[in-house]
Amino acid sequence: MKILIPVKRVIDYNVKVRVKSDNSGVDLANVKMSMNPFDEIALEEGIRIKEAGNATEVIAVSIGVKQAQETLRTALAMGADRAILIEAADSVDNDIEPLAVAKILTKIIKEEEPQLILCGKQAIDNDMNATGQMISALTGWSQATFASKIELKDETALVTREVDGGLQTIEVTLPTIISVDLRLNEPRYASLPNIMKAKRKPLEVRLPEELDVSVETRLKLITTKAPPERSAGIKVDSVEELVKKLKENMGAL
Repeated sequence: MKILIPVKRVIDYNVKVRVKSDNSGVDLANVKMSMNPFDEIALEEGIRIKEAGNATEVIAVSIGVKQAQETLRTALAMGADRAILIEAADSVDNDIEPLAVAKILTKIIKEEEPQLILCGKQAIDNDMNATGQMISALTGWSQATFASKIELKDETALVTREVDGGLQTIEVTLPTIISVDLRLNEPRYASLPNIMKAKRKPLEVRLPEELDVSVETRLKLITTKAPPERSAGIKVDSVEELVKKLKENMGAL
């Protein structure tokens, strides 16, 4: 079985995001970038499936700027067998929209013919949570979202999903697309020997034109604003005073 895993280059989750002075977007100049955490979890799961003997190859795919090669090298160091970069943007400020990403990945899927697509449930930069579902619609494959546990069988996969009421287990037929949640696993760190080996693993660079997919922007960003700063809290000496303050300041009964 072949597993394909899309990974996205995003602002590192430890970095405090700053909005540009003209509110035209997020300031990405000289900002540390890394693999989207949800995609990292998907990659770890794909590698574990291969290590368990249930897959023959793990392919990492990224769509974006040339610098995304660094993200793919990280994926290769973690354990992916090869990588594909679709160089679809010339600036980090140009984010590829989910529909274009889904169309590109659908073309790659037709070429590579994987039986399982594992992807993060969303990217932490735009929080769209749409690409996996769009791939399912374009390919006609089954899908499972918000996966916290995956069990592969001969022709199906049992997926435990996190829903508002708790956990839900569904069975989907292969080939399938599964988007993963935080509690599926804990990604490994790439060891130094594997980082060195990753430099020799194949990384193919392609363009959207080769796949006959347009990455023209359809959405227009109007403005970006930072969340309002939280006001300072107050201290109270008793429960009675707390109730009084709540009534005065928050309209509580």
